[in-house]
Amino acid sequence: MNKIQPLDRLSLIIGNHKKEGKRIILTNGCFDLLHIGHVRYLQEARALGDILVVALNGDKSVRSLKGRGRPFLREEERALLLSALTCVDYVTLFTDSTVERILLALKPHIHAKGSDYTEKSVPERDIVLSYGGQIAITGGPKIRSTSDIIEAIVSRHHSKNGDQ
Repeated sequence: MNKIQPLDRLSLIIGNHKKEGKRIILTNGCFDLLHIGHVRYLQEARALGDILVVALNGDKSVRSLKGRGRPFLREEERALLLSALTCVDYVTLFTDSTVERILLALKPHIHAKGSDYTEKSVPERDIVLSYGGQIAITGGPKIRSTSDIIEAIVSRHHSKNGDQ
């Protein structure tokens, strides 16, 4: 089965997993340049349950969050990279400014966010709690970010070429 699914189909699939007693975890993000921080975050999220769903910000959504020039990889490429990870069971794209619609459609047992949040600062907290879900912070201390990687690449490129 294809790991990349539209929300309407994924909703049916997740409903079946729930009937089987599976614990569903949802996380979301841009995942513009996949790095070790992302992998740790996703692996820890997956360890909280049986099925990990990643809601991936579409290109337009990434642009509005991160600015011009982003994303570096198109949504199709980012979805394929995420789906290649063994800890990820499903990927669904979304274009909304928030992941609220996906949370309400899937009602995962746990909504996992990265360590740049606290359980109280998660934007979707009230929605998750409203249907009886839980919030989890995964991935440990944030030691790597896409912006850090971009800065390092630019800096190394300039120093290699003698640019100041």
